[in-house]
Amino acid sequence: MQRIRGMDDAPHKKLLVWHKAKQLARRIYHVSEQFPKDERFALTSQVRRASVSIFSNISEGAGRWTGKDKLHFYTMARGSLTELESQMDLTMSMGFHSDKKIADEIAEVGRMLNGLISSRRMKEGF
Repeated sequence: MQRIRGMDDAPHKKLLVWHKAKQLARRIYHVSEQFPKDERFALTSQVRRASVSIFSNISEGAGRWTGKDKLHFYTMARGSLTELESQMDLTMSMGFHSDKKIADEIAEVGRMLNGLISSRRMKEGF
């Protein structure tokens, strides 16, 4: 894989929550392959976009200069995580998958994101 010069030490790559969120997105892609084919442009697409949005927003936040901007993107990631949690609860209740570990991974990423957000808020004084 070709690397962007200077990106090997990118700030988001130093965040464990980014790595966990990326791992979660990979799991979502794998599990969503089991969804019915007629859901390809509905729930399948939606859960995949939400999962990618989580680690993408963490990346974007980590790359921002101001603490306020960082906090904005970290809270956007948390919103996407909440969206994903609801969608995966629905897909499980509809019998599209039976992977109960996803809920645990979502909860773990949520705890880590909450910690990151709290830390950033304290640093910014709000």
